[in-house]
Amino acid sequence: MEFILLEFSDIPDFQRILFGIFLVLYLTILMCNSVIVLITRIDPTLQTPMYFFLNHFSILEICYVTVTIPRMLTDLLSQKGRISFIACASYTNCLLLAVMAYDRYVAICNPLHYGLTMSPQVCVQLVTASWVSGVPVVIGQTWQVFSLPFCGSTTINHFFCDLPPVFKLACGDTFVNEIAVYVVAVVFIMVPFLLIVVSYGKIISNILKLRSARGRAKAFSTCSSHLTVVVLFYGTASTTYLQPKPNQSEKTGKLVSLFYTVLIPTLNPIIYTLRNKDITVALRKLLRKLST
Repeated sequence: MEFILLEFSDIPDFQRILFGIFLVLYLTILMCNSVIVLITRIDPTLQTPMYFFLNHFSILEICYVTVTIPRMLTDLLSQKGRISFIACASYTNCLLLAVMAYDRYVAICNPLHYGLTMSPQVCVQLVTASWVSGVPVVIGQTWQVFSLPFCGSTTINHFFCDLPPVFKLACGDTFVNEIAVYVVAVVFIMVPFLLIVVSYGKIISNILKLRSARGRAKAFSTCSSHLTVVVLFYGTASTTYLQPKPNQSEKTGKLVSLFYTVLIPTLNPIIYTLRNKDITVALRKLLRKLST
């Protein structure tokens, strides 16, 4: 048995246009994040914990969109929907954002202990934990979902196989499964979000204590890019998953999901590049090397 994803079948006249738009966005995401991965690896001035985490975040963004967009492009051409499961990437995304917030907290609030607290070994351990911890969870959730009995329609009005729409198709009682999903969401999404909020609360408190206006501006600039990404990601994700189900329309749900699965990964490398002087300088040096 397979699930049929309706995706954008309700607007058949725009399939080719959507294919072109998503293809351009996908290539942009790949190119921009690949450039960030490259310059954070080769530029000596970017060999710090902050850019080490940004390197892995960019790799994650590439993996994240590669799960959804190529399948979406194929389906737009073939008119056949297929399953695409992105929960693992979503959990890892939240964890890495929390790790990056903690890095900024240590750098601003405890600068004298930054080198010791965020040692290379600690950075590797944090990144490894972020990558690995989501795997057993998504395997368990996948097993839970596909062990349910499905005896009716298998058509999902979405462009990836999200859990709530799948639960609606099940014939049996899904209460335990839904509780498990909410528990996982609390642990892997809300807990990292609370850590981010606490970290930035302390960061802002320490920045406001600085006497120099230039020092405050410099401190804010080091975390403004990350904070922008956090607001975009959690803002759209919460609109999808925290809104009461009776108030959700399928078209609105698809639009918001499309925003945080396609548009935000497109904006992230642009935000980190334009709002970060170190990245901009490193990018200019790379372009000069390539032009000579």
